[in-house]
Amino acid sequence: MATGITGREQLSEDAITAHVPHRDPHPLPSGLSEPFLDYDNRITKAEALEAIPIVFAARQKQAWNDVQLKPNSFALCDNLAGLSALARSDHKARLIYLDPPYNTGMGFQSRSLQHAYDDNRSTAGYVEFMRRRLILMRECLADDGSIYIHIGHQMLGHLKVVMDDVFGPRNFRNIISRRKCSSKNFTSNSYANIHDYLLFYTKSDDYLWNQPGQKPSDDWINKEYTKVDARGRYKLVPVHAPGTRNGETGRPWKGMNPPPGKHWQYAPSKLDELDADGQIYWSKTGNPRRKVYLGDDKLVPYTDQWDCFRDAHHQSIGITGYPTEKNIDMLRMIVGASSNPGDLVVDPFCGSGTTLAAADDLGRRFIGMDESFTAASATLNRLRFGVKPMGDYVDRPKVDQSFDLFQDLPVATQSPQQATERDFEFLVDRELLASFGEQINDLADL
Repeated sequence: MATGITGREQLSEDAITAHVPHRDPHPLPSGLSEPFLDYDNRITKAEALEAIPIVFAARQKQAWNDVQLKPNSFALCDNLAGLSALARSDHKARLIYLDPPYNTGMGFQSRSLQHAYDDNRSTAGYVEFMRRRLILMRECLADDGSIYIHIGHQMLGHLKVVMDDVFGPRNFRNIISRRKCSSKNFTSNSYANIHDYLLFYTKSDDYLWNQPGQKPSDDWINKEYTKVDARGRYKLVPVHAPGTRNGETGRPWKGMNPPPGKHWQYAPSKLDELDADGQIYWSKTGNPRRKVYLGDDKLVPYTDQWDCFRDAHHQSIGITGYPTEKNIDMLRMIVGASSNPGDLVVDPFCGSGTTLAAADDLGRRFIGMDESFTAASATLNRLRFGVKPMGDYVDRPKVDQSFDLFQDLPVATQSPQQATERDFEFLVDRELLASFGEQINDLADL
């Protein structure tokens, strides 16, 4: 099995050439660089960071550039304008998560058959659409911040190249495969499509990280902790470690020297204590090993293969009805791993508001953006009322809810699942609303 080379191994004498494959054999003159991807209408990074004259309120003719995006808010706007405003503000995000369009070539509707968005850009158009926004996102991110892009197979490779261009290849952390569903997408001419992906990057190599883990399964416990005594289930680990030492850990213990090229993990006096306490296991050949017991708080770190965060797949799961809604437990895990309580979490394609709810649940501040009226409806309902079981959408019950989009949020006449009163602000680009005409009234009829 081939394994990668760690940073420590790159400096060793037997891996002196480990860095050579990453060296450009034909570097450009100092100070010059060329884009990873080139195509028509590709603007420079400096041009992408220029002010964007989007009108926020048509009546006052107030520029969006002058509007302060506040933490704990949702903005109905083109996120190019929203991100531009945020980049020039004093707020910095510790975490940005986005689930943008995948460029599938399709249109999407909610479970109530409301049009959500079209997803049919050309390849170059999509790449530049995302690239301009990612440049702004980097400016919105704190120096120790992280960004996760949730994407399908269609544009995964393209966005990996764009992210290397914008954030730098050294700040790439993972391509994560997430099992999104069962094998229902099987076709007779290809393998079953059951995964989508997350590109995980950081702004620098000094980033906030809270190692996430999950409760171990019975199968994992039985495989890893194979032995049992009066204290409980345990596994065996060596009592020596690589490298020679001249101090106590290099001296004999119970008449034995450490194996060649190694040293004891503990001083002989500490090993005596462990042995007297029954924490040393002696094999039939006299080989000592330490017992490591399974604790109640044992967590198994997540890998880059996520099998436990499928999207809604039975009728009791709470959802908003938005077509591309993601698993909220996955968002809670991401928020917990890459931010701390009080930090700002931003989702510029927030769809149904799952990221905003997850951030609020964990004591983070949030800013969400979307230009879809169906997304705004889903987000406002989630933040105001919570979610409903997926089964409720089968019969599509009528709920008498109405409100003025620019005044008050509606009052629900039924109690949805996981209803939560959240404190947030709703910002609206009225110029955008005016361009959609009757859809304003559709959004009012939540």
